[in-house]
Amino acid sequence: MSSVSEAACSYAALILHDDGIAITAEKIATIVKAANVSVESYWPSLFAKLFEKCNIEDLITNVGAGGSGAPVAAAAPVATGGGGGGAAPPAEEKKKEEPVEESDDDMGFSLFD
Repeated sequence: MSSVSEAACSYAALILHDDGIAITAEKIATIVKAANVSVESYWPSLFAKLFEKCNIEDLITNVGAGGSGAPVAAAAPVATGGGGGGAAPPAEEKKKEEPVEESDDDMGFSLFD
């Protein structure tokens, strides 16, 4: 039953966000009640508090992004040997190449031909 309650409150919050209406517990409860879904009284307030603290746009656009937001730093190479020498040479920076997207015009057809 809780997964149905969570889904109902999630959809209600998305409806409110899509219409540009502030997401509150009362409005979530009103939408859920109008949809004839019975939820525990604490679910709408939990979702309202969640969306007060985090941006719903970020949640929507980062659905597939997993893990924490902090990047992991690589360990520096350890110099071996007892001779002289200075510091280790700096690590090379890798450039991330973005894939080039092809448009439908390049393929000779479009959706509405």
